[in-house]
Amino acid sequence: MSADAPRGFLGQPAGFSTLFFTELWERFSYYGMRAILLLFLVGEVTTGGMGLDDATATAIYGLYTAGVYIMSMPGGWVADRLLGAQGAVLWGGTLIATGHLILAAAGFMDHRALFLLGLGFIVLGTGLLKPNISALVGQLHVRSSGGARDAAFTWFYMAINIGAMAGPIITGWLQQHFGWHIGFLSAAIGMGAGLWWFLRTRALFGTVGLPPAREPAAVARDWRILWIVVAVLALVALLLFTGLLKIAATTLSAHAMKVMLAATGAYFAYLLLFAGLSAAERRRIVVLLVLVMASTLFWAGYEQAGSSLTLFAERNTNRMLGGYEFPAAWFQSVPAIWVLLCAPLLASLWLWLAQKGRDLSVILKFALGLAGMGLGFLVMVGAAKVVSHSLLGATGNAGPMWLVTTYLLHTLGELCLSPVGMSATTQLAPQRFAGQAMGLWFTSLAMGNLLASRLAGSLDGATADGLASYFMLMFQYGAGGAAVLLMLFPLLRRWANLNQAGKDSA
Repeated sequence: MSADAPRGFLGQPAGFSTLFFTELWERFSYYGMRAILLLFLVGEVTTGGMGLDDATATAIYGLYTAGVYIMSMPGGWVADRLLGAQGAVLWGGTLIATGHLILAAAGFMDHRALFLLGLGFIVLGTGLLKPNISALVGQLHVRSSGGARDAAFTWFYMAINIGAMAGPIITGWLQQHFGWHIGFLSAAIGMGAGLWWFLRTRALFGTVGLPPAREPAAVARDWRILWIVVAVLALVALLLFTGLLKIAATTLSAHAMKVMLAATGAYFAYLLLFAGLSAAERRRIVVLLVLVMASTLFWAGYEQAGSSLTLFAERNTNRMLGGYEFPAAWFQSVPAIWVLLCAPLLASLWLWLAQKGRDLSVILKFALGLAGMGLGFLVMVGAAKVVSHSLLGATGNAGPMWLVTTYLLHTLGELCLSPVGMSATTQLAPQRFAGQAMGLWFTSLAMGNLLASRLAGSLDGATADGLASYFMLMFQYGAGGAAVLLMLFPLLRRWANLNQAGKDSA
């Protein structure tokens, strides 16, 4: 689509409104369900919850959130080879909506295996939809200027955070007043609204995002591969559903973490030793390795928004607003609110620094990201101390501003680290490994989510003093990671040399 094509919603090409509102509703469903997921898993059976211990519940939560990122890689493969981006978004949204409906049914019938099946549908659907709806934004601007493309993704990012803000508020309120199954059902309705809008306005895309033209034999081969994978997944689901196959979530989480760490280490070893890279390219791969490790550590703290911090909101936070106790799930809207408020400010700051010739390097922004994550947990140390020492007529709970402040610091860290992460990954990796390098970036997010759940699982039955010690440990992780990056900064900046990345011969 050319830059001078007819403009519509927000001055963007025809079709952008389809992506904007589809993504908004998909994020509404994702974050709305995620806000109550862990609370449902640990909730008392008498209240309709599953009654799981914290370690098992956080393991399930971590496997789910990690799976969403891991499945984005095969989701991209399916779109590139078979369905096209449009088809991937449509089928992905259908799987997501079906998964939420299964969750609603499982919450109503108290069926654990059915609930896990619903999570599986959502993981597969998100893996199809999430990377490909972003790809469609880029395809609408394939001939546009860099500024027009950046503006489109800025608006798209706003849609993500509007959905992420609204989802927990509405889903949490419905769950509180009408039960878990209605909360999950509202997420299904949200995704259904996104699907309806996508189907209603899909014609605006024209030929953008249609299946690629390929040799029929190659297409048939790839369909066979896909159906074999689907059959294997269906068999595993059937065995789990019938109870013939039993896998402890904590054990699976531990093994998944080991596999991802081993695979990541092996791939970096291959790049450094056997990929035929030049000396300059190998140095940049070392920088990429450091950034992947830093990213994993950051997300291991940040993604506790849905685990340890949600449990603190539920069990240790005063949530009274007048005479109304608002749902703990509402706190998960706070990061999105902070993003909407702070992103324009930080963007202006980066632009001002660049104009002054003081543009911060990727390494420094990663260090700031880790520092923000660590400082957020330092605030939580104070919150836990309030709980442990609230003896003189206090309620025994910390005020809500402790969590609100923590989420502000975490959001500032995210805005420093996340936007530059993917860009740096594509620049540091040689062009012939660009796609695989993006896989490494998504793997760091998956490992971070899984590590976050394993860390939070260690808090099962922790006292307030135990929480304070744990949050202090997380602060030390963040501060220590930032300190290491700062110490290595001169070397890493020299080795990165992003202005020359990709120009060396192999």
